[in-house]
Amino acid sequence: MANNTGTGVWEGGLKDGKGTVSTQSGTLDVRYSFGTRFEEDVTGTNPEELVGAAHAGCFSMFLSSLLEGAGKKATSVRTQAKVHLGQENGPFIRKIDLTTQVEAPGLSDDELQELAQKAKEGCPISRALASVPEMTLKATLKGA
Repeated sequence: MANNTGTGVWEGGLKDGKGTVSTQSGTLDVRYSFGTRFEEDVTGTNPEELVGAAHAGCFSMFLSSLLEGAGKKATSVRTQAKVHLGQENGPFIRKIDLTTQVEAPGLSDDELQELAQKAKEGCPISRALASVPEMTLKATLKGA
């Protein structure tokens, strides 16, 4: 299995500082700040947004694998992971809402719900985020 590396750099104080996050592959190299992380309507990324993107990507790929294994190969799996911050002895991820829409010929809603739940419990990022107090899942069939 591959090992992957992400890097974070922060310069300055909490509110007046700035940082960058990047990936080993060079695909991602972006700035972030206190404002992009904790304030509304500030353009830029933040660690929680990146956690959400990683979770959505991992979940979609894992669910696609489960669907294919069940003989219901997906045409598409589109997932959004909304990461909610809370405050208790410092900021923490209090909730993640996974919303996925799947297009797979011959897939029933019951099959989708079962496999989506397995993907929620089994994808590597979900497992890494097991300490998040609440993780919801809404799975729908495209066109249903």
